[in-house]
Amino acid sequence: MRGRQRLALASRFFCVAACLAIAGAGSSAQTSSLPPGPEPADASAWQKEWVGDYGADGPALVTVGEKDGKLFLIGKQTGECSLSRKSAEELTATCPSAAKVTLGKDSSGAFFLQTAAGKLGRRDFGMDANEVARIQPVRPVAELRREAMEASPPREEGQFRKPDLVELAPLDAAIHLDIRYATQNDFLGTPVYTEARAFLQRPAAEALLRAEKKLEQLGYGLLIHDAYRPWYVTKIFWDATPAEGKIFVADPSQGSRHNRGCAVDLTLYDLRTGKPIEMPGTYDEMSPRSYPNYLGGTSLQRWHRELLRRAMESEGFTVYEFEWWHFDYKDWREYPILNVPFEKLGASAAND
Repeated sequence: MRGRQRLALASRFFCVAACLAIAGAGSSAQTSSLPPGPEPADASAWQKEWVGDYGADGPALVTVGEKDGKLFLIGKQTGECSLSRKSAEELTATCPSAAKVTLGKDSSGAFFLQTAAGKLGRRDFGMDANEVARIQPVRPVAELRREAMEASPPREEGQFRKPDLVELAPLDAAIHLDIRYATQNDFLGTPVYTEARAFLQRPAAEALLRAEKKLEQLGYGLLIHDAYRPWYVTKIFWDATPAEGKIFVADPSQGSRHNRGCAVDLTLYDLRTGKPIEMPGTYDEMSPRSYPNYLGGTSLQRWHRELLRRAMESEGFTVYEFEWWHFDYKDWREYPILNVPFEKLGASAAND
């Protein structure tokens, strides 16, 4: 059943893909204008070692990044400072405020930033050893799942388009999936999806394919983390997340754009190596590094983040203000909140 469904979907989109490929030569000027300027050189290994955020949330937080081949730090209390390497264990800062700021490593190898106000440790923002963002759920996820499955989405007024969800993986071989919510490698540490699949409403899926074709000419593919999300999963996320992290999850009383099949979480990968591209922050990380305008990271990481944004926004998507990986399609208001599990979507499509 699943194989026939994938074959049918692939056939239905063959014309779209073929037309885009034929039009490739005509769109070369548009594609060449997609990159945000010349691609910068990557930061050196020793520079990346120091890049990060130091101190507590709020005015005390200090960011260290790389720009034009040099390290800098920026904070509300320090301003922007240039950093120079005094030794393998210490960097010194030159700040407009003339405040003395140094970066160092302690005897255990931990990085710190020293100011007149004291020593600031480097933040990991809940990242584990495998670079997966984690939180401690407010309540057990199994308990929250039972409640969410028994609850109902909010009632909506008005006229909506008929849902027409399309599976993304069959559209093009360069679209890869890394559906974290179907694994333990998600921010809750337990699967919330029953299947590792991704769907969007048809117009959004076609727009995504056009963006992917532009990026393919530049040597990149799209790696999808999430797309359509049943409403009950949104409720699990909301109820599991502490108050300070709720700007990163949708309120189930309003529904989310994921629930409407018009939002996608994604990143870039290198077509040649198949490896994900480094970004300033990690997927689902609940920290300032997730903001699309975050100033830290390296020049190349920020360049790739902007390239992804330009490609998606050129096809009618808009980046979410708190998450560089989250893009909403322009027609999201025209679709209803859905609460259909993936397995029922598959059965329905196979019987059409």
